[in-house]
Amino acid sequence: MSSPSTATTAGEMPVEAPNAAIAQHGAGSSLLVRAVYLALLVLALVAPLIGLYPVFVMKLLCFALFACAFNLLLGFTGLLSFGHAAFFGFAAYVTGHTVKVMGWTPELGVLAGGVVAALLGLVFGFVAIRRQGIYFAMITLALSQMVYFICLQAPFTGGEDGLQGVPRGKLFGMISLVDDTVMYYLVLAVFVACFLGIMRIVNSPFGQVLKMIRENEPRAVSLGYEVDRYKLLAFVLSASLAGLAGSLKTLVMKFATLTDVHWSMSGEVILMSLLGGVGTFFGPVLGAGIVISLQNMLADKVGEWVTVIIGGIFVLCVLAFRKGVVGELLAWRDRRKARAKSA
Repeated sequence: MSSPSTATTAGEMPVEAPNAAIAQHGAGSSLLVRAVYLALLVLALVAPLIGLYPVFVMKLLCFALFACAFNLLLGFTGLLSFGHAAFFGFAAYVTGHTVKVMGWTPELGVLAGGVVAALLGLVFGFVAIRRQGIYFAMITLALSQMVYFICLQAPFTGGEDGLQGVPRGKLFGMISLVDDTVMYYLVLAVFVACFLGIMRIVNSPFGQVLKMIRENEPRAVSLGYEVDRYKLLAFVLSASLAGLAGSLKTLVMKFATLTDVHWSMSGEVILMSLLGGVGTFFGPVLGAGIVISLQNMLADKVGEWVTVIIGGIFVLCVLAFRKGVVGELLAWRDRRKARAKSA
């Protein structure tokens, strides 16, 4: 005998059918996302073999990691920092100095840059984390400018000349990183590990608390969460990942300059995140790809006007795609789901 919930008459749809269709649609979307990620990973693995310039792709991956680090703070915690260039640039200088002057191996130099960036983030966080909104952003900008002044004056940074000719060295003292292809696969491995790590953090209970703080901080406080501690930890994690990106960039490009720690670098990472889609996993990667590609293609043709062109694209994106490219695609998918549910 059929149960009431599943009984149907001729021409009727079973009661569970809409829910089953929605569940099937959600599973299909998840499989599609995984397929896209897998295809991109395969493309990244074969990139040097199909003629893509390894140094360009490595630079793109470094800035993609930088944007993902920033997105962890803004997109999933709701904190807008104008000072992330301090972590990116200062870690670049630390790695350059330890590898070139002190003779450290590249993995130790990168680790030193990440640790110093985390400590710097801890200092920034203690000062700024109790403020909100524009006050938080302005404090991070002021602290970042202090770091810029230190890098300008400190003898170990090379001042306005920066650190030039930083050697890549040998990984673990055995694997030479002089060859661009070998260096490329190291950068790719670090990027994939950090990207998966960010996804794991966001989908963990800790990440869910961060999202709650972003959506409704007073409610998180009322539920007994120590909001300042969560925000401080998110800030330190974001700073350490940004420092790791800066350290890798120094090894890839073999130099560290004041541009890395200038406030305009903070503006660039904000642009990358917003252009791709804040609060999404792949959005910052896509945004970094767009910005770096435009800079690479247009720099020789239009010179400094490339900044104006990118700015115009950003304004257009804000007006037409307020959630960023990936954010708008996800919103379109959600609208389809909502229509399927109401049908």
